[in-house]
Amino acid sequence: MVTLARLDDLGDRLVVVNRNTTRRGALSPELYATIMEAMHQATAPRIRAVILTAEGGFFCAGGDLNVLIERRTLSEAERRDKIDDLHDLIRVIRSCPVPVIASVEGGAAGAGASLALACDLIVAAKGAKFTAAYVKAGLVPDGGLTSALARMLPRSLAMEMCLLAKPIPSEQMHALGVVNALVPPGHCDVQAHALADALAAGPRDAQRVIRGLVASAYENTEAAQLDAERNAMAHAAGGPEAAEGIAAFLEKRRPDFSE
Repeated sequence: MVTLARLDDLGDRLVVVNRNTTRRGALSPELYATIMEAMHQATAPRIRAVILTAEGGFFCAGGDLNVLIERRTLSEAERRDKIDDLHDLIRVIRSCPVPVIASVEGGAAGAGASLALACDLIVAAKGAKFTAAYVKAGLVPDGGLTSALARMLPRSLAMEMCLLAKPIPSEQMHALGVVNALVPPGHCDVQAHALADALAAGPRDAQRVIRGLVASAYENTEAAQLDAERNAMAHAAGGPEAAEGIAAFLEKRRPDFSE
């Protein structure tokens, strides 16, 4: 029996593989559990990044409509609980102690777009599309999608994406700065691992704190963010990563007087 998700431990990184190929990577309980496990294992000091990817040429088609049809028989409170499972997934990605990279081949639709946009870095294939077609099914976005789109896109484009179900191509998302790297189809994982390599060469604790600062900046007032940066910088400046990093930086900039 083929499992619908797999977790690969590559030493300094974890790779979550969505294997639900017959449904274009639709969400599954196995994928939820595998992502949760990856976020738990990411607390280990040796882990420097988590990559979310998929088999079958499509990152994630979002929620399975057959499952949503079945949920019509549930009470509204029970449906809220099911949606909270997805929201807990988004929260755990956002709070991961290491950067999370989305490797988006083909496209990311609905809650699949929520997953991709919850990540810190996004690699997307040329021609891939980001879609929020909830309105076509008489539904509304969840998974933090409206929050992510409001932060990342112009308001009119977010409205067009959600109200008219207009797919946004990866090229446009890259031009807007939402996608970090745009690559030929079939090359997303290679670029995602290159980003993981770059992260692994940097200071883990500093990266963790930077993730938190950038995330809080969307919610904090300027005064609160200044305080957060002050406290984080004061702590970092006395740590071993700063001692090593400053020394290495100065060494690189030191003039060569040997000749």
